[in-house]
Amino acid sequence: MSRGILFVISAPSGAGKTTLLKGMMGRVTDIVFSISHTTRKPRRGEVDGVDYHFISKEMFQQMIAEKSFLEYAQVHDNFYGTSLSAVELQLQDGIDVVLDIDVQGADILRNTDSLEAAYIFISPPDLDVLEKRLRGRGTESEELISLRLKNAREEMEAASRYDYMIVNDMIDESTDLLVSIVLAERARAHRLPSGAAISNRVLI
Repeated sequence: MSRGILFVISAPSGAGKTTLLKGMMGRVTDIVFSISHTTRKPRRGEVDGVDYHFISKEMFQQMIAEKSFLEYAQVHDNFYGTSLSAVELQLQDGIDVVLDIDVQGADILRNTDSLEAAYIFISPPDLDVLEKRLRGRGTESEELISLRLKNAREEMEAASRYDYMIVNDMIDESTDLLVSIVLAERARAHRLPSGAAISNRVLI
């Protein structure tokens, strides 16, 4: 059995990352979404254990002390972290794993020699479009919108450190591109589009 591929995906808040991921994962088999732990409160419609594992700051600090995280970071006054054991078990089982993490977390993973990954950055067409999307949510204060825009400028400067960049202007085209990246990485790892390993018989 071939080892799964780790896909690390980052984007400024409001860039449309969640929409693209859902679209891609509806079309690609044998790929799962790693559910991060976070100390922030659930947004409307979010479900614990599906969108995130929502935990207290005290529990998060305990997991840090126990070295349970592959990476973790503080974003917008909240903490986000990825379970090391959960990701490694899935990769060993030949399942591709998607990590939705911020640029801080991605930088940490790049310095982890034992864990290879394909890094994908999703960007809005520009900051004006991003601001409209954030305001369109209708769930955040003016202060938080300003903070997200400030952070977005800094995050977009990190795009050059990623293997791939998707400018999310047209949802359908951007989803097609994300699917193509996943399939290309599978081919590079000598795997079929389904995720199955290419047999030695085919390579002879």
